[in-house]
Amino acid sequence: MTDKSNVRPHAVVTGASSGIGQAFAQRLSRDGFDLTIVARRRDRLEALAKRLQDADHVQVEVVVADLTKAADLRALEKRVSEYDLLELLVNNAGFGGYMPFVQLDADQAEELIDLQVLAVTRLTRAALPGMINRKKGAIINVSSRLAFSGAAKAEWLPKRATYAAAKAYMNTFTQILNAELNGTGVQVQALCPGVVLTEFHVRMGMDPSRFPPEIITPAADVVQASLAGLRLGEAICVPNLRDTTLLMAVNEAQDRLLEASPTGAVASRYK
Repeated sequence: MTDKSNVRPHAVVTGASSGIGQAFAQRLSRDGFDLTIVARRRDRLEALAKRLQDADHVQVEVVVADLTKAADLRALEKRVSEYDLLELLVNNAGFGGYMPFVQLDADQAEELIDLQVLAVTRLTRAALPGMINRKKGAIINVSSRLAFSGAAKAEWLPKRATYAAAKAYMNTFTQILNAELNGTGVQVQALCPGVVLTEFHVRMGMDPSRFPPEIITPAADVVQASLAGLRLGEAICVPNLRDTTLLMAVNEAQDRLLEASPTGAVASRYK
């Protein structure tokens, strides 16, 4: 790293080789951030780094890592904890694993949880002390609208038990953590996009042409919504949700459920 990198804010983006992660890297580079971009594919990362350096004259560090591997995750944690000007961590790495749960290979299910639960938790923990000490920073955890789909019965939804559960963890973790950080100058956001046409769907064996164009959100628009949501103080950002009272209603329903079941006596229907 050169001295020049030390005068700019720094951002770390995981899963940066394509899709939403790449869109975050491109936007943050234009906004003047020096970057650490993380993914498994070195060729993709190095090509992206060169484009960003040439276009925006920022410093871009390439980290090739498989965050399902303990050694790679621990090495990235160490880097994250040591950046002096880290202002933004984007936990974006992930995959879908869309299929009936009994058909999902157990090792693949574990990898999904490692990426979207364990890695998110550990990298967030690594980033927070420095941000709190500097009284400035944000963490964006890229979740999904499917985090809200536990009770949904729509036939068009993918088989998603492990994926949606991991994203639900991400949302709850983010909401509670963001409340804990109130007054520190640090924010945490769960970003919950809908259909974003990226390699994500191709890797899941899904035909992108089956999606009606009107339901697709460009990755750059998802990034714009996320950054605007941070400025608005949103712990949960759903880019395509126009009526935010629906999200408020979900939160209020959860509060009411907790308040309505405070006693030790079981409900009469169980007797």
